[in-house]
Amino acid sequence: MKRIRNLILLLLGTACFPTNLLAQEEPNNVVVMDDGFQDHFYEALKQKSIENYDKAIESLEKCQKIQPENPVVYFEFGKNYLAQKKYKDAYDNFEKVTQMDPNNRWAWVGMYDVCYDTHDYNQAIVIVQKLIEFKEDYKEDLTSLYMNTQQFDKALELINELNEKFGKSDKRELYKADILKDARFQSAEKNHLLEQIKKFPKEESNYISLIYLYSQSNQEEKAMEVAKKLEKEIPTSDWAQVSLFKFHLNNSDGDNAVKAMNLVLPSAKIDAKIKHRILNEFLIFTKNNPKYEPDLDKAIGYFDQDKDVKVAKEIGKFYYSKANWNKAVKYLEMHLKNNSEDVEAQQLLLQAYTETMQFPILIQKAEALIQLYPTQPQFYYYAGLGYNQTGNFKKAASVLENGVDFVIDDVALEINFNIQLGEAYNGLGDAKKKEKYFIKANDLITKQKK
Repeated sequence: MKRIRNLILLLLGTACFPTNLLAQEEPNNVVVMDDGFQDHFYEALKQKSIENYDKAIESLEKCQKIQPENPVVYFEFGKNYLAQKKYKDAYDNFEKVTQMDPNNRWAWVGMYDVCYDTHDYNQAIVIVQKLIEFKEDYKEDLTSLYMNTQQFDKALELINELNEKFGKSDKRELYKADILKDARFQSAEKNHLLEQIKKFPKEESNYISLIYLYSQSNQEEKAMEVAKKLEKEIPTSDWAQVSLFKFHLNNSDGDNAVKAMNLVLPSAKIDAKIKHRILNEFLIFTKNNPKYEPDLDKAIGYFDQDKDVKVAKEIGKFYYSKANWNKAVKYLEMHLKNNSEDVEAQQLLLQAYTETMQFPILIQKAEALIQLYPTQPQFYYYAGLGYNQTGNFKKAASVLENGVDFVIDDVALEINFNIQLGEAYNGLGDAKKKEKYFIKANDLITKQKK
């Protein structure tokens, strides 16, 4: 009789597993084998270690003949086939191990490796759900698999479960942000956050996430309700100041509204959309309470780096639309200090100068703009208008005649050019040319009315 001895076999080497969940060593498995099995098995391990997988498989086939029901053999088959990227053979052998021993976690991991490498994420989900029975950390993998298979509802539910149990992670938060771009999933998330606020009333992040979601879906009243709850639970929160600002403004308490606003606007935690709404509300308040205009000017400074909305310009346009020309001038000039290339704002400012009868500065500004934009007829028009108003009719006629040729498909501007040319030649005492341009302007007006 042959001498029997124990052989310690490692069930798994380094697996090509896509996560960092398997840092622990494989379990040792003690099996009793005869010398022939042992020799072939050691040879298989040796050949696999030098990546000679075909010879390793030949030795394993000899082992299989000796012990056809030994799961260790099939497990090693699976590892060698996986290394060769013979995925079906690898999967079949790992699966055979799980049929022999359903609690062999490493064989399930081998099947997962195959599914992951072949992008068979739906089957990977089935396997990972089994692996979770061994180790809960595999839920992280399940989250990624749900994302890969676009099962966003299940992913969101699992992300929230893991966040509550283990705390948030950057990866899960990125997944969540991607999911919530789709409005279909926002309702479920809002309900989840409401429940979280009930359970953890001192956790500021839940309030912030919910306020952000409501703001993104233009549910400003609900966002304000959440901010008020936050104010009650965490009075020192920057987000609480959002509701405090609204409360003070509604009570015409400008001083305290300003205090709240000056905490909200520089805060990196507050969404830009909410900051713009606060500034707009304060602008309307300032219109009826002009003593707070210096506070409005300070507030505008918080938006200097805003690339999406030019706040000073928008305020200038607001006053322009209300025919409050002095205020329009002030804020348009403020905007143009750092945005001199904004042609629209320049034209609005020139009109505001005209309305406030600031003709010397109108001329200076328009002439400078002609040098920068020599094909923009509006700047010639305002320069000519300014020269007419200051009695420099010769200069007015010259600049207007130079600019009128650039007028294209703008009947209103052409009419104005001809009126100003008529005024210029009237001032120069040239009745013939005066009549010519006034008649031309009148003809254009008549034509425009038809």
